Amino acid sequence: MPNPVPDAAELSASILRTIGGHNPDTFNATDYLLDRNLRADRGANTAVVAPLRSLTYAELAVEVRKVAGGLRELGVRPEQRVLMCMADDIELFVAILATMYLGAVAVPTSTMLTGRELRSLIVDSRTEVVLGSGEFARTVREAVREAPEVRHLVLSGHETGGKNPLPAAVRSLSWRKLRGLGSKPDGAHPTWPDSPALWLYTSGTTGEPKAAMHRHVDIKLVSELYGKGVLGIGPADRFLSVAKLFFAYGIGNSLFFPMSVGGTALLEPGRPSPRAFAERAKTDGATLLFGSPSFWAPLLASDASDDSFATVRHGVSAGEALPERMLAGMRERFGVEVLDGIGSTEMLHIFISNRPGEARPGSSGFPVPGYDVEIRDVHGAVIDEDDKAGELYVRGESAAIGYWCRAAVSRQVFLGEWTRTGDTYQRNPDGSYTCLGRQGDLLKAGGIWVSPGEVEARLLEHPDVAEVVVVGVPDADDLDKPIACVVAKPGHTVDAAELIDWCREGLAAYKRPRAVVVLNELPRTATGKIRRNVLRGLLREEPSGDETPAPTA
Repeated sequence: MPNPVPDAAELSASILRTIGGHNPDTFNATDYLLDRNLRADRGANTAVVAPLRSLTYAELAVEVRKVAGGLRELGVRPEQRVLMCMADDIELFVAILATMYLGAVAVPTSTMLTGRELRSLIVDSRTEVVLGSGEFARTVREAVREAPEVRHLVLSGHETGGKNPLPAAVRSLSWRKLRGLGSKPDGAHPTWPDSPALWLYTSGTTGEPKAAMHRHVDIKLVSELYGKGVLGIGPADRFLSVAKLFFAYGIGNSLFFPMSVGGTALLEPGRPSPRAFAERAKTDGATLLFGSPSFWAPLLASDASDDSFATVRHGVSAGEALPERMLAGMRERFGVEVLDGIGSTEMLHIFISNRPGEARPGSSGFPVPGYDVEIRDVHGAVIDEDDKAGELYVRGESAAIGYWCRAAVSRQVFLGEWTRTGDTYQRNPDGSYTCLGRQGDLLKAGGIWVSPGEVEARLLEHPDVAEVVVVGVPDADDLDKPIACVVAKPGHTVDAAELIDWCREGLAAYKRPRAVVVLNELPRTATGKIRRNVLRGLLREEPSGDETPAPTA
């Protein structure tokens, strides 16, 4: 078990006491991330590397001030929202920092949304300024056209897909034009530690997208507590993340963590293919690699060179529980220990994690110093027993202050100092914690509760299986039966009956899937998580792919 750690509340309090800077009553995240590095003589250090160019901290500071001046000229004021739908490139990196530098609120959004979906976020956030990348211009223009409060649209790069007309009230300008507007600010706006800095839209535990509102100080807290406290990050580190900047996980990996220590962010705007990331890691000397099971699986099935990640000292996984097969595979093939953990948009980053050199298969690890966790039953009572399932609750200073204009939902999720995660967990005898799935994912088979994760872990041990999800589907008597949805490894075929026998050999008989459905790919959300509800709906209507029923026990 890890060495004893300081009391969570006291550790967070000690960090909060050090936010002073020039004025102990103010704190601006961009000053912490950027200007602090200039004061520490790190201006010549490389801050960010993208495929087409890179910037030192000094060069980045110039860009941030130019864009901040342009935004201010467009009328952006402290605490106003600036929404972004942009690729992971220099422009988005600068836009987030420049917005917070002004004391305004950065709202990076998914580039996978449709125009209609993006419009709903623009309207909900009541933003007047929208920033977009040229490759997403068609979607952004469609969204802005139906958003009555937008006054300015700024697009970077070359527009693709044709130019949809904009309302007369919306001014369109280029990124280059934005950089030339107005005068550069003399310094970061004197925001307070509790001032709003960042909104991140999430479906979270309750379905519809809603903005989790984070403060300036939350950015320092996650950088200190997890970045330094668990990963031991420093100026020599080079950070490569599969998760994009519009994710809480991704913005921590690629912006907050590297800049908090004067390190280097390695941005990859393209799709997270194994080949692209293997090449980036090798070419740019990545020392920290952040991914999720949906990336590790195709990477292990790829033809990437075994020495692709020779410079990586830690891998990190979040988003879904890391199967043991992937933990072992990354270590054996690439020599990378992947530290599984759990975080959330509501907490901004990871709050339970494995530790370097101590990765425990099948476990999310131990609470990150600065956070407390509890497992509670359906009545909210704390479960003190090991190996007993319940909902995971977390307490920590980096928690969002709530959801924007969602009072009822906020009251369901943010309960005083505690935040409900919506995840089903159990505490293990060694003090570590194991994920059993999302609340509602557990199913009964033969009257006995079954964790889909346990069945999925067994199926992933089969040499032909790349990905799998187990869901409960009602039979003719409206009783849930576990059905396995399987994606085969490239070049392999899956025998459904063989997989069912495979489960029977490694699990109690009642846990075996009652049928196997072979799919080409699994449906995912914009954040890359499996859409179990979609699979349940499809299987209720008519199973797709090859289905083989299980023999009677």
